[in-house]
Amino acid sequence: MQNPQEVQSAVAALRLALEDGGADLSRAPVALVLGTGLSPVGEALLAQPGSVRVPFAALPAMPRPGVDSHAGAFVWGRINGVPVLGQLGRCHLYEGRTPAEVCMGVRVMAAIGSRALVITNAAGALDPLFEAGSLMCIADMINHTGVSPLTGLNCDAFGERFPDMCRPYDPEFRKLARGAALRLGIRLEVGVYIGVHGPEMETPAETRMYRQWGADAVGMSTVLEVIAARHMGMRVLGISCLTNKNLPDCMAPAPLAEVIAVAGRAGETLGRLLWEVLPELAAA
Repeated sequence: MQNPQEVQSAVAALRLALEDGGADLSRAPVALVLGTGLSPVGEALLAQPGSVRVPFAALPAMPRPGVDSHAGAFVWGRINGVPVLGQLGRCHLYEGRTPAEVCMGVRVMAAIGSRALVITNAAGALDPLFEAGSLMCIADMINHTGVSPLTGLNCDAFGERFPDMCRPYDPEFRKLARGAALRLGIRLEVGVYIGVHGPEMETPAETRMYRQWGADAVGMSTVLEVIAARHMGMRVLGISCLTNKNLPDCMAPAPLAEVIAVAGRAGETLGRLLWEVLPELAAA
């Protein structure tokens, strides 16, 4: 489920659109993926003079998100002086998308030259000590989607057949993020993210199982993208915006509107953290 021809077509079109808009791609931008309810964070951070916005619809083979809270665009700009290529919104397996389509944006940004990736999501907290509205730095992950973006013939230009995953999230990036959070007075949890297929929310029994497996937060994205990013040699920092608490003995509904609202509030904190840490990530 690797798609080099589609990726190269999208890269060529994106590069042309960015350069026509005045983007300077001579320095590799940091790649940034903003998930559910977080597109406004990217719009605000990247809405600087000289920024360039390219809708997914303008790129060949680029799948468009089917969820309203995902904008569906790339934006090139600068955050605290750092060139950033932001992906606002993503596709999901639960929309009927393939793993190749889910990972298309990350592969495009890697192919355009990005070597560092900051990937974000909205997630449910499984650790009872974590609070809704807070942030979690992802230390490790569990792929419980049942699929891999590396299935099928390997594209050697992307990466090796059996990429190592002993450190899917970069330890140095994680240290820099925790240091930035400390300077800003932001509580930044650290934990394991489990990615599931969705779109249904977790049952109490599933919540207990995921917690017993060692997961601290659960969501319906990210894991496949990180596998694809590591396959292509990117260093990854992952941040979850915890939008609700999954407590199996007193489960409460988590409607999408509430998830988006809490993600928006957590997104303000995320924006402060990104502004502080991106220069350090770019220099690492």
